Amino acid sequence: MLLPLFSINTPKPQPFPLGDRPINPPLFLPPQIMRDADRGSTAVGLCLLPSELLHEIFFRLALPELLRVRSVSKALASLVSAHDFRRLYDLRSDRGGGWLFIYKKRPPRDSVLRGFNDRFGRWFKIPVVSAAVAPGEDLYFLAASGGVFLFASNSRRELVAVNIATRSVRRIPPSPMGPRGTASWRRSGLKLVADPSGVDHFRFLFAEMVHNRSVLFEYRSETDSWRAVEAEPEPTGAGSTGIGSRRDVCLNVVQLGLESVVLSCGGGGEEGPAVVLAHRPRFPAGFQGGPPVGFNTSDRFHVYGDGNVAVVRSSVSETAGGGGTTRTRVVTGVELLGLSGDGTEWELTSSAPAAIVEALRWRPYTAMMGCLVEREGVVRMALMSNCRGCWDLAWLSYHRAQGKWACVPVPDCGTTGLNMAGIALSSTFSRSLWSSLSAA
Repeated sequence: MLLPLFSINTPKPQPFPLGDRPINPPLFLPPQIMRDADRGSTAVGLCLLPSELLHEIFFRLALPELLRVRSVSKALASLVSAHDFRRLYDLRSDRGGGWLFIYKKRPPRDSVLRGFNDRFGRWFKIPVVSAAVAPGEDLYFLAASGGVFLFASNSRRELVAVNIATRSVRRIPPSPMGPRGTASWRRSGLKLVADPSGVDHFRFLFAEMVHNRSVLFEYRSETDSWRAVEAEPEPTGAGSTGIGSRRDVCLNVVQLGLESVVLSCGGGGEEGPAVVLAHRPRFPAGFQGGPPVGFNTSDRFHVYGDGNVAVVRSSVSETAGGGGTTRTRVVTGVELLGLSGDGTEWELTSSAPAAIVEALRWRPYTAMMGCLVEREGVVRMALMSNCRGCWDLAWLSYHRAQGKWACVPVPDCGTTGLNMAGIALSSTFSRSLWSSLSAA
């Protein structure tokens, strides 16, 4: 099944004279570039500009917008698809930045997937859902990697993978655990890994306790089959090598009081990971276990991902409005912990500074959940909260080498009163868009 390339919603542009170009030009092309009536003359005019000026203009576009530029003319398509342009673009834009995806549902079938790019600070509409949704089908968004988006169908109790790069839909056969509804999937215990080569291959892994044993289940799209591997206990003593070399995939299985169960494995070959290890890291004093979702009854909750856990602390607050007050909570602290080298402890990595916490305090909530990913030494965490039917999003990041925290402003994308059906972070989505550009 083929899907159309996604569309984007750009703000109303404000053109500027080329002879008086500001230091920071707008992040879009002049409005006439995309007008069909003037497309031919505009393309010719742009092609007459010096390549250095064209580069400066296009460096300020997000990758979804470069896809639209590609359709203007063959000359511009050749420019933005060139290897030198991609190399310079990656240097200027931090490889296209990270992406935050949310899936919103409006009954009966008016659903939309939106992506927010931290480098360019805007939302993009990604209509990959309509072609994947059958009449009456109820989807929940689970994960994203590269150009692959994974959904769980509650009505059919199956998984649906949509690849935006190849414009295809794949329905995944049931795992050895059997058909599962959306409530059976735990975000901290699953991982989607798209093939970095850009081909239409991906792996989906999830971890579960089966008869009190930790088991990793892996699906590979190239064989369209599942594989189950029982985890081995982490070796201890002089022969222990730690988990540093096997952190390609790290999934949280369960948390019991001060102790967690975490599975780790390497990338694996054609037959999947050779060894899957089970670790039982303990929390330090003052970091006793918390639920995966924050409610009014809990003063903390945990967000797991890629061998890390963020502990979000909160206190009770009274929020006025609607003719009365509502008992809510406000964030009072965020601490990031990571697995120790031998996998036996959760070690404190860093605590969010006061400025970051203060940016979160003005977001009272009655329920909050999150997701967390790490790539190339940058930990990204998204927190999605709800208060009186209004959804709010916060995006935090921690750069290990620099030891710095950041809070990325996320504008509202019309979430009030909607049924939010999934959230995910990805640092590899831009890579899949480069594949689309190269294929031009």
